[in-house]
Amino acid sequence: MIVNEHGVVLRHNMVQPGWVRITHWINAVAVVLMVMSGWQIYDASPIFPAIEFPPSITLGGWLAGALQWHFAVMWLLVANFIVYLALNLATGRFRRKLLPVRPKQLVVDLLAALSGRLKHDDLAHYNSVQKLAYLVVIADILLIVLSGLAIWKSVQFPLLRTLMGGYDNARVVHFMCMSVLVAFFVIHLAMVALVPRSLLLMLRGR
Repeated sequence: MIVNEHGVVLRHNMVQPGWVRITHWINAVAVVLMVMSGWQIYDASPIFPAIEFPPSITLGGWLAGALQWHFAVMWLLVANFIVYLALNLATGRFRRKLLPVRPKQLVVDLLAALSGRLKHDDLAHYNSVQKLAYLVVIADILLIVLSGLAIWKSVQFPLLRTLMGGYDNARVVHFMCMSVLVAFFVIHLAMVALVPRSLLLMLRGR
C-alpha cells in the first residue's frame, strides 16, 4: 500500500487482483475433480493396458457416476476458463505478465531453476520459466476441452474429430493433455512448498 505525506492511501499494492484469485481456486478444484473422474472413466476402457488408476484416487465409483461428475464439472471448468482468458485479455494482464518469452532468457532461467539458483524475490514478476509454463497450461486446457468435445460429441463435430486424428486418437490426445496438466499441478505444488509466500499471495492478493 502506498500512502502520501498526508496519510492518504494512493493505491494498494495488489499483486493478484480478486478475479485472478477466484478463477485460480475455481480452476484448481475443477481440475482435481475432472482428473479424478476422468481416471475412473479411463479405467472402464483403458487406452494403455499397463496403466490403471486405483479406485482410491478416482471419483464416481463406477462409469456412470464418473461420467456425471465429469460432465457437471466440465461446465464449471469451461466457464471459468473463458472468464479467466477474457479478463486477462481485457485488462492487458496477459500481455504484461506472460509476454514476451525470450529464448535466451528462458535458457538462463531454466538453468538457474535446475541448479536451485532461480530467485523469487519479486513475486509480482514472472520469470521466463513461469511464463512458458503458464502459456503451456493455458494451451493444454484448451486442447483438453477440444479433445474432450471430440470424444463426447464425435458425431456432431466430425471436423474436430478428424483434426484430432479420429475418435481413438482424440482419446490419446485427451489422456496426454491430462498428463501434462497433472505434471504441471505437481510441479506447481512443489514450487508452493519451496516458496510459501506464493500461497499467501494467491490467498490475500499481496
